[in-house]
Amino acid sequence: MKRLLACVLFLCQLCASAFAETLVTNGGVSLDTGVLEYCTDDESAPAVYFISGISPESLVTAYKALGVTLPGRVGVKMSTGESERSNYLRPELIADLIHLVNGTIVECNTAYGGSRASTAMHRQQARDNGLLDVAELDILDEEGSMELPIPGGRRITVDYVGSHFSDYDSFLVLTHFKGHAMAGFGGAIKNISIGFGSARGKVWIHSGGTRTSGSIWGEQDAFLEAMADAAKGVDVYMGDNIIYISVMNRLSVDCDCDGNPAEPDMHDIGILVSADPLAIDQAAIDLVYAMPDSGSLIRRIERQNGLHTLEAGEANGLGSRYYRLIIIGE
Repeated sequence: MKRLLACVLFLCQLCASAFAETLVTNGGVSLDTGVLEYCTDDESAPAVYFISGISPESLVTAYKALGVTLPGRVGVKMSTGESERSNYLRPELIADLIHLVNGTIVECNTAYGGSRASTAMHRQQARDNGLLDVAELDILDEEGSMELPIPGGRRITVDYVGSHFSDYDSFLVLTHFKGHAMAGFGGAIKNISIGFGSARGKVWIHSGGTRTSGSIWGEQDAFLEAMADAAKGVDVYMGDNIIYISVMNRLSVDCDCDGNPAEPDMHDIGILVSADPLAIDQAAIDLVYAMPDSGSLIRRIERQNGLHTLEAGEANGLGSRYYRLIIIGE
């Protein structure tokens, strides 16, 4: 029996090493991809590309790795940052990519006050952060909301996004991956759910589908499940005309919606790109959990039960938690 178990263990180790590669992060940390929990060599799994460089050139390389040309009018969905101290993606980093796709930066107003609670305030903050020097900005809910159906939604079956959403033929979802005080982490799923949500839609998601105005506080798991549902509504509506890039730098425990975030205490990791929003978030989480200096961020994620968002996305058919990690060079 012991000999049989030893043989099984050896075979498992052999299979793991057959597709494991050494990945070196932007901060110089070496990781064996075999330790990434949901990384697989199954050819049917969606591809997630990784590049360690975090530069304008690396962003363009990452985008081109998918071999996709986004058609028509392209919206670049990103956070514009609550203040100049926020860890939003800096204009000098993203300018070349936005120009390549001839994109318009798109965002929605907040539902919690702050410097982006109205269109005029939001536009001024984006200007202060240098983003209007890069591209035009469209506040999608400046003229209200539109409904998106959510096929297979388990917590909510309709999503409320900014009414200008339908003016775009395709979206490049450009996410700064980081922690979040309410969601545990902010990745692609949060960017297309809460991020595309109008002020009304944000309350709807935060409340788990119980109200569209008033307090954004609600039952935690219901909020996380509603986020996964809203993300599915956006992804299904756009079909093949939406792709996801996540930049893993300045990995604070706090969101870019925090005007005075905690200073990051872990190394930068790199850039991920995929056509699957669940796969790219799972890959980012796997990388965070594999890092030796990510304790603060992991505690933030687990305090908010943030991994439940991934479980909910798997349950509603948003995408695949299993992914093939393809390492690309500069």
